[in-house]
Amino acid sequence: MLIDILTLFPNMFAGIFEESIIKRAQKKGKVKIKIHNLRDWSNDKHRKVDDAPFGGGPGMVIKPQPLFDAVSDLRSTSSRVILLTPQGKGLNQRIAKRLSGFKHLILVCGHYEGIDERFRRKTVTDEISIGDFILTGGEIPAMALVECVVRLIPGIVGDRSSLEFESFISGLLEYPQYTRPAIFRGMRVPAVLLSGDHNKIEIWRRQMALKRTRQRRPDLFKKYIDKER
Repeated sequence: MLIDILTLFPNMFAGIFEESIIKRAQKKGKVKIKIHNLRDWSNDKHRKVDDAPFGGGPGMVIKPQPLFDAVSDLRSTSSRVILLTPQGKGLNQRIAKRLSGFKHLILVCGHYEGIDERFRRKTVTDEISIGDFILTGGEIPAMALVECVVRLIPGIVGDRSSLEFESFISGLLEYPQYTRPAIFRGMRVPAVLLSGDHNKIEIWRRQMALKRTRQRRPDLFKKYIDKER
């Protein structure tokens, strides 16, 4: 997979992709991540990429010219052009799984009051938000999206089966996890996990996943129950 990221602040990405799973994915040649400064495509002598909005109003809007030219240079016939914006669909595991199947993603980090609508309508294939809150720009959402997608590429996570038991995969939050020691500061690991009875352990884990989802995310719990009926 190739991931191109268009941003006005490329230094924000320094180091973030040189750690953990993403570093390992790049080292294995499973993914290549390129950070591009959108100003490099500006036809303004001062490398300006924004201007005041037509009709008046506060703030500035990113002009269409550098956006169109940048994507034109980077894209291929199979590229997905993803705009990180609070107006997009909420990022979830289903969307991440779908995106992990593409060979080329172009991530556009929004800024200021937004981007020229003509670029959005003509070029953007996906609009994604990471939550109902406002950030200064799309850089942090881009980082989150890359992390979410890359770890789903085959060959990245060592134990592939571990992905199947994570929160949101089954529609439920993940069950509680424990490790050694069995007793720590007077707190004991549930006895069933020490029993060696894998059938009982699976039943307990499902019960805990249902309980935790019902308590913490009743919206997810309702969707799950409705789906199971």
